[in-house]
Amino acid sequence: MTTATKPAKRPANPHFSSGPCAKRPGWSLQKLQNAFLGRSHRAREGKARLKLAIDKTKALLGLPPGYLCAIVPASDTGAFEMAMWTMLGERGVDALAWESFGEGWVTDATKQLKLEDLRVIKADYGRLPSLAQVDFSRDVLFTWNGTTSGVRVPDGNWIPADRAGLTFVDATSAVFAQPIPWDKVDVLTFSWQKAMGGEAGHGMLILSPRAIARLERYTPAWPIPKVFRLTKGGKLIAGIFEGETINTPSMLCTEDYLDALGWAEGIGGLAALQARADANAKVLYNWANKTPWLAALAVDPATRSNTSVCLRIVDPAVTALPVDGQRAFVKQLESMLDKENAAHDIAGHRDAPPHLRIWCGSTVEKADLEALTGWLDWAFAEAKAGLAQAA
Repeated sequence: MTTATKPAKRPANPHFSSGPCAKRPGWSLQKLQNAFLGRSHRAREGKARLKLAIDKTKALLGLPPGYLCAIVPASDTGAFEMAMWTMLGERGVDALAWESFGEGWVTDATKQLKLEDLRVIKADYGRLPSLAQVDFSRDVLFTWNGTTSGVRVPDGNWIPADRAGLTFVDATSAVFAQPIPWDKVDVLTFSWQKAMGGEAGHGMLILSPRAIARLERYTPAWPIPKVFRLTKGGKLIAGIFEGETINTPSMLCTEDYLDALGWAEGIGGLAALQARADANAKVLYNWANKTPWLAALAVDPATRSNTSVCLRIVDPAVTALPVDGQRAFVKQLESMLDKENAAHDIAGHRDAPPHLRIWCGSTVEKADLEALTGWLDWAFAEAKAGLAQAA
């Protein structure tokens, strides 16, 4: 039995996945027709396209002098693992975890690198760990924005400028959307498909002069896989940061990333990207504040993400269900909206508490999020009515 009326307007683009994220507005395959295909990426023109992607990234992000940027294999995961394997072990490590990706770095530091001096500082989904506990005489690993919890660090003020250790920052869902104080960052990683709606498989590795110095003076005790090696003979392999990638990149994906960077430049650069994400997230948080059946997963408003907006269902009819039942309810909402072509891929991450996760980064249009809220209300009313009938 129908209990709610379907909204009259659907989102023009129903792609709200948190990765890969929506393509930029106006995107089409025709934008990639000049991709450098069927040739070696090591040819002069191929290296030039790769270097252009690096140079445009550095310019758009406003990297300080002395900071280097490289295209590396295996997306953000590959970039962060590369940094961990090549630089950790010189001193103790503090690893922060408050969602699944931070937990992943803890697992690798513990079980793969087997770091002897490792402190893990954790918090439950929806909260940040105590940042005051972090010891910056040690290396520090953390995600700037917890994609699977919707919880981000509010700023970089908790990081001292005179730290002895290095900061390793997974910023794949924060870069281009949240301010990054580069003087507080030594290693930063992200991926094209999360940050700008690009295609998958390519990571970006940004290094500060302090991180470069670490690479050139320190050699870890463990073997370094070839695909992770950034130095040779104790010196940084400079070509990696000039478009001479470690393994074969996709020039089609590179062209797509260049298209996204060009779009970003055309709308006003980094400030415009951040403003779009802020405005997008505001739509959902304002709606959630006046909607009785859900609330932000992030407890503290100062830590709420403006990209991966995570919303938990708080209606008593749903919270009374066991966790598996709540998860099934969320999947039902996702399925209903998918069939209506109103929203795709909005169920929360499998490792997180049951919730809806909706991407609000800059490639999403504000009007589509405004249209989505009505469809969310419709789907919830329908699914809740089904619960009542089944009782």
